[in-house]
Formats: sequence, structure tokens, C-alpha cells
Amino acid sequence: MSDMYTREPTNIIYTGVAGTGKTYRLLQIAKQYTDYLPETNNEALLGQLLQSLSWREVLCLIFLDLRAEQQDLVKVRELVDHPFFITKAAQNARDKNLESTAWLELRRHSPIDSKTVSFDNRASQAYFDKDNSGAWYLLPESMVLLTELSQQLAEFQQAQHDNQSNQNQNSGQQRFSMVSFHQAYGYEEFVEGIRPVMSGSIQANNSHSSNTQMSYAVQDGAFLKLCQRAARDPQHRYAMLIDEINRANVSRVFGELLSLIEPDKRAGKPNAMMVHLAYSGRAFSVPANVDIYATMNTQDHSLAPLDMALRRRFRFIDCPPQPELLPIIGRTSGTTNRAQADTVDLSKLLTGLNMRITQTLGAEAQLGHAFLFSVDDLAQLQMVLVEQIIPQLAQAAGGQVVILQYIFRDEQQPLSTQFIHDSQTMINNDLYDPMSKNHATTQHQMFAGQGAFLGQSMNVGGYMMNPDLIAKTGEFGKPAIYQRLYE
Repeated sequence: MSDMYTREPTNIIYTGVAGTGKTYRLLQIAKQYTDYLPETNNEALLGQLLQSLSWREVLCLIFLDLRAEQQDLVKVRELVDHPFFITKAAQNARDKNLESTAWLELRRHSPIDSKTVSFDNRASQAYFDKDNSGAWYLLPESMVLLTELSQQLAEFQQAQHDNQSNQNQNSGQQRFSMVSFHQAYGYEEFVEGIRPVMSGSIQANNSHSSNTQMSYAVQDGAFLKLCQRAARDPQHRYAMLIDEINRANVSRVFGELLSLIEPDKRAGKPNAMMVHLAYSGRAFSVPANVDIYATMNTQDHSLAPLDMALRRRFRFIDCPPQPELLPIIGRTSGTTNRAQADTVDLSKLLTGLNMRITQTLGAEAQLGHAFLFSVDDLAQLQMVLVEQIIPQLAQAAGGQVVILQYIFRDEQQPLSTQFIHDSQTMINNDLYDPMSKNHATTQHQMFAGQGAFLGQSMNVGGYMMNPDLIAKTGEFGKPAIYQRLYE
């Protein structure tokens, strides 16, 4: 029996700022508590298909398979690398001179009048020929001879498709339950509670006639249901996955179970405890094969703090930002061999921002790497800055322009290259006068509506985003302005 089944109960809370992959960890943990059905053995199906075929038939099968993908011309190397050829070689215990085998069969079954193939010992029936580039193709006139082989290929492909469909429909039995806590989440949803139950039926032909009745009954919550399953299956481990555990009143959600989740107080343990549930009065203890994993966003100060009693019952694992996971991008995605001046190292950019954020707002205001994880080019970087990063930092800084400008290294920079503008200064300097013909005025008028669309004003708490940043124009279309954020 594996260590997963015999180990002591696990209680872990992953903590960190937003965007550090805490929820992703829960999803990965869920896979450990899923019993996947054995994958369909497509290799066995392929082996059955090829077992009785000759090398010539295997080559014909490969050409038929590639024709379905609109590939008519094939190099010898491609033939040898095809799964059909590799499988046939394994069946014949062959691992050497495979290209020679392919060349021999292709030339042997080439037409006598071929302009590109010379061979003295040709077979009576031709199937293949070669063009001037050295690519081989299946002779059109040979197709009539390959009807049975084509049918075998079609049956094989259908069997593969059916097996994949069955695999998708039966992806595995889940031995976990995942919930997301919120401020209204309570004991009734997690353990048990009294909830309405509908009974009877509605008369189909008369919308006013109904035998439906509503009554109230005690119903099990997510954790209780999981524990009941685990108790019936002691040979396997089960997991309760809780996202954002500190968003609810933890003591109220767990209730009397708060003591029962301690590893040494589980059922069958030396200090096992049992309680009577609040609504049903049933005797209950938490099985020893139930693990509890949760996440906690350390930035969320507005919600109820985590109960200190829970801290004694969980291991806390910090999930810091991981800038090393981020790529280097250029002006456009997919560009290769870019000069350093034309690139933005997102790892250095996030490291620099977080260093200044920690200095001014504290470590709990840092940005997680997930903010930039999907950024492939400058346009996406600009969008993330405008729609996510700057609004979040502005909220954390209370809109204080001095802090925001320090974070984005705007001090001593000309207005055109400042990420953050002081809106009052701009107004006092008449740069955003509605009657002005100034370029900045035009930009402000163009993108004021976009600022509202993004769910935040461009002028909140005294700060204003540079209109060129929103418009993706001017200096903000060049990598250099983002490189200054590195340090």
C-alpha cells in the first residue's frame, strides 16, 4: 500500500498574495485524489493492426494515414519516424538499418518506367514512386489494390476514437470535494443544515394545479458528505479543498468540528473525539483518511481574520511570487533572435516592481507572477498594467501619486514617459483643459470613456494613468520604457 494511503492526516493552508498560484496548487492536489481509469491501450490496437502486415503493407498504410492529413509527398525519414513503422520494427525486434529497409521496399515496389528510381529487382506490382525532390508518393493507380488496407485503417481509427470518447466520459472517480468560502458561507453548507425540500409533482396540463409541497429537512453539507464517503472507504485517502478559507467566519463554518480535524483526534487515533452534530444530533467523528487543503490570500485585510485556533491545526506554507517563471517578450509575439534592447524581461520587471512595492506598501501588497504569466507581447503587457496592476496598486496606495510614481520610477521623468500622472498638476498646468488643442488633451478625451469601461476612473485619489499607456502609443510602444522598471 502506498504512503499516500497510510500516512497521517494532512492539514495545510497555502498562503500568499494574489496571483501566486495557490488555487492552481489545489487543482494539482485534486489530481492526486482522483482514480483515473486505465488508459486505453492504443499500442495494443496498433499492434493488432500491424501484426500480420508486410513491410510493403505497412508503408502503404502510412501513406494512407498521411493522405488523410493532406500530406501526399513523404520523405523516407518521415516514414521511418511514423508510429506504424516504429511499431512494426519493434514487433520484428529491429532497431538498426531501418531507413535501408524503407528504401529497399520503396524501390522494389516502384514502376519500371520511373524517371527517378533505378532498381534491378522490382516486384511485379508497383505502389510507390519518387519526385525530383526526393519525396515519395503513393501511385494513384494502386489505390484500387488497397481497399482492404484502407478499411483496416478506418476500423483502427474508429476504435481509437471510441476509446478516447470512453476515456473522456469516464475520466476518473473523484475522492475530493472543492468549495470556495465567502462571507455568507456557513455551517449549513459545510457540515449540515435545515434546508427546503420539494416533493410531489406539477400537473403538466394545468399550470395552476400542483401537488408540489415544500418541507424542511436536515441535509448534509460538503464536508460531511466527503467524510461519509471516506468512512466507507478506509483504504483510500480523501481531500477537502477549500479556496479562500479566510473569506468566511471559520469558527462558524467548522463549528464543533474545529477540534475534530486535529490529526490525533481523528477516528481511530489515540485521542479520538466524537461529537453530536448541531442539527441532526448524530454522533460524528472525522475519519483519519481525510486531508484538508486550503488557500488564504494574505492581501485580504477587509475580511474576518483567520481564527487563531485554526492556525494551531494547520501547517502554513507560503507561496511567494515566482518571477523566474516569466518569459522575455518582444514588441510582438513569436519574434525570435531579438536584440536585448528590443525585449522586455518580465522576470526582472516583476522583481523590480515588487521590490519597490515592498518598500512602500509592504510585502503583502506584492504582485503575483500570474498577473504576467500569459503576457506574450507589449500590447498584452500594456493591457495588464492598465486593467489590473495599476488599479490594484492604486487601491493599495490609497491613490497616493507619490507612492505610485515611485513604484513605476516616474520621478525625474518627462510627462510623456510617466506611467502615473498627478491629475491636479495636469489640470493646474492646463494640460487637460477641454478647450485646449494640446495633444494630451485629445488623448484624455479619447480614453476617458475607456477608463470608465475598465471599471475605474482615470482620476481616482489624485492619480491618472498616462493616456499614451492606455492608447498603446508614444514611448509606451517601445521596450525601453518598461526596462527602466527592472531595478
